[in-house]
Amino acid sequence: MSQITSVFKPGYKALIAYITVGYPDIEATPKIAAALADSGCDIIELGIPFSDPLADGATIQKASHTALQQGTTPQVCLDAARQLRQKTAMPLVFMTYYNPVLNFGLEAFCRSCQKAGINGLIVPDLPPEEGAELEAVTRKHDLDLIYLLAPTSTGERIANVAARSRGFIYLVSLTGVTGARDTLPSELESFVVKVRQKAKQPLCVGFGVSNQEQAKRVAAIADGVIVGSRLIQLIEEDATLASLKSFVSGLREALD
Repeated sequence: MSQITSVFKPGYKALIAYITVGYPDIEATPKIAAALADSGCDIIELGIPFSDPLADGATIQKASHTALQQGTTPQVCLDAARQLRQKTAMPLVFMTYYNPVLNFGLEAFCRSCQKAGINGLIVPDLPPEEGAELEAVTRKHDLDLIYLLAPTSTGERIANVAARSRGFIYLVSLTGVTGARDTLPSELESFVVKVRQKAKQPLCVGFGVSNQEQAKRVAAIADGVIVGSRLIQLIEEDATLASLKSFVSGLREALD
């Protein structure tokens, strides 16, 4: 059992938080991560900023742009992860696009991730049909490669991801990009049921979750809730992180 998988205990709902490394600045990243851990998060997704984040909405695009302007490279993200690992045993996952990994070198990147204490990778623009090489390297370095499924995923794609995703499966709640939303799709429940019929891994839902009621709805059908854009907004609105802590604590209470 991997460190990520061990989070998903029977009856317990995991809270997964996304932050962009280097936003609003690199010095803030460990403080934000500590606040998330103290407020009840179970896994932290560390976003490696990229110039063409095709799966991300305006909020995370802006955060990535700011981080890139301040010189946040994949190596800076690895250094930040290493520092975080010294302070927490919580699973850490890199959310990245394939281009930075390819540019770094698959073997070198995964080896560096393992040394830094990273437990898994989420690569939204890597379809499972093209993931065999990265799968092999991540397994070699004890990293869980986590695949995504969307409501539009075919039965064949669902079966493929169910056979290959490790740690958990990331269910995109809707078609489109990330971003806080007032409502989640009415077909969310049927989508989760459809995947559950073929997958044995924990199922975690992200994209659009931005309040306690939405988190409760997701928790009723899935094993984990992923929140990102709303957290970035709160970090921007309140540099003291008090609003972030209050919001995350509220989500934890809702899931419990």
